[in-house]
Amino acid sequence: MRLDVVTIFPEYLEPLNVSLVGKARARGQLNVHVHDLRSWTYDRHNTVDDTPYGGGPGMVMKTEPWGEALDSVLADGYETGSHAPALIVPTPSGRPFTQELAVHLSERPWLIFTPARYEGIDRRVVDEYATRMPVYEVSIGDYVLAGGEAAVLVVTEAVARLLPGVLGNAESHRDDSFAPGAMASLLEGPVYTKPPEWRGRDIPDVLLSGHHGKIARWRRDEALKRTTAHRPDLIERCDPKAFDKKDREMLSILGWEPDPEGEPYGRFWRRTDGVEE
Repeated sequence: MRLDVVTIFPEYLEPLNVSLVGKARARGQLNVHVHDLRSWTYDRHNTVDDTPYGGGPGMVMKTEPWGEALDSVLADGYETGSHAPALIVPTPSGRPFTQELAVHLSERPWLIFTPARYEGIDRRVVDEYATRMPVYEVSIGDYVLAGGEAAVLVVTEAVARLLPGVLGNAESHRDDSFAPGAMASLLEGPVYTKPPEWRGRDIPDVLLSGHHGKIARWRRDEALKRTTAHRPDLIERCDPKAFDKKDREMLSILGWEPDPEGEPYGRFWRRTDGVEE
């Protein structure tokens, strides 16, 4: 996979040289290029922004440097054999970045990131390059950062760890929170390691039992408990077909019940009467 990042703060992307991403780069699994947007400015102040049309506070990033930068990045990529680029625009007004989207992006061969500063990039830049490649406007959460570089690091880490050979154990991500399949709408439960006793706290007996079926059930129940406690909205949105009989029994214990007006095993709703929060 090739990654290009165009930014006015190249030093912000230094973490791409460490940990799993850094190792993937060293092994040649990830080809990362970080570009300074100011390289495509021609005034003595290297200006990349201007006042917004229509008035208002803040500044808007200009079309000219972004257009020249992206044209140059595309030309270099095509010349070196890259193909099928996609533009990733980090923005709080984008679609939520999810594990499902991370999986989708991990299957693309070339991602180009445009982390903005100030009030964002002139909209015409995104509209222009949307005629040349798929554009993904993504948000990493319902908050606003000073710039998009932190979001680039988040998306890159989430995507890179899904590439073949990046994780030491290829199965590691299958039980992650939000992983496609059985965990698609659940949070991963607690995990434990040696020693078996620490400061008077023991690990659950089932994890020492060697009974794989019981361990799997315990982990599933713990995922349901954590999800209902921290993200009840996921349970409410979940397709009821994702829950088996044992899941429904645990949800009932946790204070949830299927919609009586719906189909058999309709969507679950929180029942608080008589249930300790």
